[in-house]
Amino acid sequence: QVQLMESGGGLVQAGGSLRLSCAASGNIFSINGMGWYRQTPGKQRELVAHTTGGGRTNYADSVKGRFRISLDNAKNTVYLQMNTLKPEDTAVYYCNAWILADLHVGSKDYWGQGTQVTVSS
Repeated sequence: QVQLMESGGGLVQAGGSLRLSCAASGNIFSINGMGWYRQTPGKQRELVAHTTGGGRTNYADSVKGRFRISLDNAKNTVYLQMNTLKPEDTAVYYCNAWILADLHVGSKDYWGQGTQVTVSS
């Protein structure tokens, strides 16, 4: 059973910083990519940032230059450093990972439970 455990959300003033963490645990053979998505009420979940084990990253245009994603392969943990936060960054942030856990099934998408980030103006 694979689990993604997120931490680091909270309330911060505009211009402040937060760092989100997401640790994958369980019977993992390999992780082929990890990322962060966010969702606000009434809207679709959107990609914030994503990274592969090979170091390739991509970001939503709205967070480029402010957010940085990093992956610690040894710890199966992905981080999202969020700087210069804006009220429009307020959302529930979800960790996502493409993980090979069962050789018979193949790689699958896994999601964390979500962590709330609130940026006050």
